[in-house]
This record gives sequence, structure tokens and C-alpha cells, in this order.
Amino acid sequence: MGLQKEVVSPNTRRFQDYFLSRLLKKFPFLVEAWYWALIYWVYQLGRAFSAVTMVEGTVTVARRHALQIIALEQRLHIFLELDVQRWFLQHPFLMHWTNRIYSFVHIPGTILFLVWLFFYTTTQSRIDLPTHTRPKNDDISSAGPKLYAARRRTMATCNLIAFIVFTLWPCMPPRLLSDAAVPGAIGAQARSYGFVDTVHGAEDESSVWTQNKFCNQYAAMPSLHFGYSLLIGLTIMTIPLAPQHRRSRTVHLTRSLRVRLPAPRRLMCLALGVAYPAIILVAIVATANHFVLDAVAGAIVCGCAWTGNRVLLNLLPLEDYFLAVVRIHKPERRVVWLDGAERVGGEKGSGKGVVVD
Repeated sequence: MGLQKEVVSPNTRRFQDYFLSRLLKKFPFLVEAWYWALIYWVYQLGRAFSAVTMVEGTVTVARRHALQIIALEQRLHIFLELDVQRWFLQHPFLMHWTNRIYSFVHIPGTILFLVWLFFYTTTQSRIDLPTHTRPKNDDISSAGPKLYAARRRTMATCNLIAFIVFTLWPCMPPRLLSDAAVPGAIGAQARSYGFVDTVHGAEDESSVWTQNKFCNQYAAMPSLHFGYSLLIGLTIMTIPLAPQHRRSRTVHLTRSLRVRLPAPRRLMCLALGVAYPAIILVAIVATANHFVLDAVAGAIVCGCAWTGNRVLLNLLPLEDYFLAVVRIHKPERRVVWLDGAERVGGEKGSGKGVVVD
């Protein structure tokens, strides 16, 4: 049960013939570009606010929190960061590419995922779930625009939760614990672990996303690097496939022993969905940018956002008011099912889902 309240918002259909409305209808991807920019810049402005309002006491608190995480990991027997980093430091080639993965994959990889998912869930040539598997009277496919919108909201919710956490509980990444300028016993304790900043060190593998004056260096908890990668991995592993790509295979190990394997396309999705977050996890730990518990917290944030992202739908009336002010009508896109020879929007097929305006 939840609170429900009827809200009346402006109807922007009267603006649907305006130039910008027609432009968005012709190029609906521009709407998503706006959403992506909004999600990204709200998060970055939040980090910038935390960075410019930070005082020396915040740095001390962040260092103390990092040491508390180490103590907790030691009690849980999961303090693996030093061993992982030392192994990679003994293999310079792997360390070099791990640095580059950390610096250059997170943001571009997330953007690429959103672009792919948008086109996968809206392309008019996409074959969808067969007619008999969809809920009765449901005109939205499980791989349609609703799936994309849910993942986009999940990402925005991850940003919101993470901003609240690292604002209230700043945490220093392991790489900053080795600061030689910190005096006293707490500085000596922090340096005693010997973490190395491999990304911003001698080889300088940093990027515009990892180092700028508005970057909050004390937002290690939770790790959105891992939270985003887990979101991407889970989406790829569970993405609905076209019927011709869902056929499983039976492998005969012996005359009497048979094993039923998922379809090759599903196996590929599972492999990619597991590999991506695993690679990101290794990268954030090996470069001393996150603790293991940062990744655990990132996974929890991802899970909370995955299940609770619909809370952002309460902001839709605000969007309607904004669109009314700027006199724009956002294109409405939905999946319409085709049965037999029925035509919708000039398309014909069996068990197809096509996106129409």
C-alpha cells in the first residue's frame, strides 16, 4: 500500500505542431539525450557542491571513515585490496590497462549501454516476445520502452542515493591514505598500509572524469563505478531476446546423460553480463580507488534503485509544467503488437512489437 493523490498537470498536446515538438517527434533520441544530460549534470553538480563546500574537517572525517572500513574488512576477513594491488603492480602491462579501464570505461561504457538499450527497445524491426506470452491487454512489450525507462530511472535513483550517502558519510579512497603531508598518529596509520595511486601517479592515466577541480575526491562510498556496472550487467543478462534467439540446445555427454544449455545468444548475454562488472570490480580495487565494501555498498544502492525506481514517476507532473513553460510536447512512444496480417503503422508481421508515436 502507498499514498495516492490525483495530480492535475498541463496538457502539452496543444504544442505538438510547434517546431521543437515536431523535431523531437522526428528525432526522439534527443529526448533521451536531454534525460542523460540531466542525470549526469545533477550528479556532477552534487559532487561539485560537496567539493567546493568541503572543509579540512571533512577530509579528516573521510580519512577516519576509510580507516574504519579497513578495520571492518579485517574483521570480516575481506581486506583484499593490498594483495590485489601488489599483484597487479608486479605485472606492469596489466596494471597499465587496468588504469585505463578505470579512467576511460566507466562514463563512455555507461553512455554506450544507454544508446544500445534505447535502440534495442525502440527499433521498429525488432522481433519481440511471442503473442501468447504477453499479458492480456498489454500493449507494452517486456523489451519495449518501459524497460528502457525503468533502467534510466534506476540510474538516476542510484545517483540520488549515492549523493545522499557520500554527503552525509564522506569516505577517502585507499589511494589518498598515503598522503605524506598528514601529521600525527592517524597519518602514520593511514600511510602504513602502503596504497599506491596508480591512476594519477607517474604514468598519469587520469582522465577528465577522474580529476578536475569540481571532482569530489571523498565520495568513495558507495562505488557507482561498480553500481553502474552491476546495473548494466544485470540488464544484459536478463534482456528479453527475440524468439529465434531463445531456442535452447541439448548436449549429449553420454548415451544416457544429456544437458540442456541455454541458447547461444543467451549464453553470450550471461557471459558479458558477468564479465563487465567483474572487470570493473577488479579495476576499482587494483587501482586503490575503492574498498571492497565500497563495491558492496554500490551493489546495495543498485538493488534499492532497481526495485524502487518508480518513485521518480512522481516527478512527471513537474516535467509537464516545465514542458508547458517552454511550449514543447514530448513525443509519446509505445509498442503496439501485431497479430497475423494486421497492419499497424505500415508494418506487418506475426508476434512483432513495433514502436509507434
